[in-house]
Amino acid sequence: MPMTAARATDDSAELSERVHRVRQRSLALIRGLSAEDMQVQVAEHASPTKWHLAHTSWFFERFILTQENPDYRVFHADFDYLFNSYYVTAGSMHPRSQRGFLTRPGIDEVLAYRQHVDDALQTLLASPLTPALRQLVELGLHHEQQHQELLLTDIKQVLAANPLEPALTLNAPGISSPAPALAFHDGPEGVCEIGHAGDAFTFDNEGPRHRVFLHSHALANRLVTNGEYREFIRDGGYDDPALWLSDGWALKCDAGWQRPLYWDSALETEFTLAGRQPIDPHAPATHLSFYEADAYARWAGARLPTEAEWELAAAGVLSEGGPEPDTDDWHPTGSDHGSGMQQLFGQCWQWTASAYSPYPGYSPPAGAIGEYNGKFMCNQMVLRGSSCATPGGHARVTYRNFFYPSDRWQFSGIRLAH
Repeated sequence: MPMTAARATDDSAELSERVHRVRQRSLALIRGLSAEDMQVQVAEHASPTKWHLAHTSWFFERFILTQENPDYRVFHADFDYLFNSYYVTAGSMHPRSQRGFLTRPGIDEVLAYRQHVDDALQTLLASPLTPALRQLVELGLHHEQQHQELLLTDIKQVLAANPLEPALTLNAPGISSPAPALAFHDGPEGVCEIGHAGDAFTFDNEGPRHRVFLHSHALANRLVTNGEYREFIRDGGYDDPALWLSDGWALKCDAGWQRPLYWDSALETEFTLAGRQPIDPHAPATHLSFYEADAYARWAGARLPTEAEWELAAAGVLSEGGPEPDTDDWHPTGSDHGSGMQQLFGQCWQWTASAYSPYPGYSPPAGAIGEYNGKFMCNQMVLRGSSCATPGGHARVTYRNFFYPSDRWQFSGIRLAH
């Protein structure tokens, strides 16, 4: 049915408000940070805060404003080079490892850039949008939400590298109530379907919906806790090569891993975005690599779930409870929601045993946008759920996050399976 003018206006107004809300959320995250905080890059994979703020604006400018408005005035000709991330078909880019060298533009100019883009976006949104343009704006919003989470995990590394261990938030995580007993819930067997279907927004890698065959299996009702993971360490888990995949063992030895990222050597405290805090034994263990998660599962006599097993276990849970709203409580906490599957969303991304690869029938979109997900479908592992740093409304049952198996800087944890 054709969209009426009134309906198109209502949709544009709703989208305009959402654009404003998401863009303002990025600015709220930097409250309390100094210009120096936002300049630092402590690792190649960890971009400076200032770069995140500029890159998310570049995305709207490059893929929407310059394409849809012939009168749009580009804020700065060199920003197309400085703030392109990995879109090769969009042009050349500044090396990722050198983003921390960009002392200019300063944060004030980056914020002026954001305002320039916001003003042009709101002007564009004042008119009815084609379905294709609306989809691009939606992609830009979800892209910015991804960077909001990355901004938090990246600034956590920056603050942790400072001997003063400063805090971003004063909301220190509280001590959780004891975790419920670990229990395993049987999942469906036989031919099942996973992947996105419908008209709601998803990233291209979430589809197409397709059939999978599942053998008998069961998933744990909750995530592995800090206390349980500490027992793995004290039992010599980091010193037993029989528990580790070969690549993981080699990396553990080379890097000297003996505990999760941000834990102290006494296994008593961990660095959080609220500064160094006592380790809560009942909260989910986090900042673990795939290799550590896999080794723990082997030690516990279990395994990691496949992404299909996880998705089917989570089906219906998100719609019942919904994702957590935006908060400044950026650390996993233990929670008991009664019987059934718990902590699927809003605590830690959960490693699966599934390699990040295309679903049957997948093809990336045409043009530079096709580089968003498809070209990364190699050598990475899928994580499911969402974390304490994931923006409200961003989580989905079909969402496929992906990182290299060595990555431990994300809020990533463990759910066991049999």
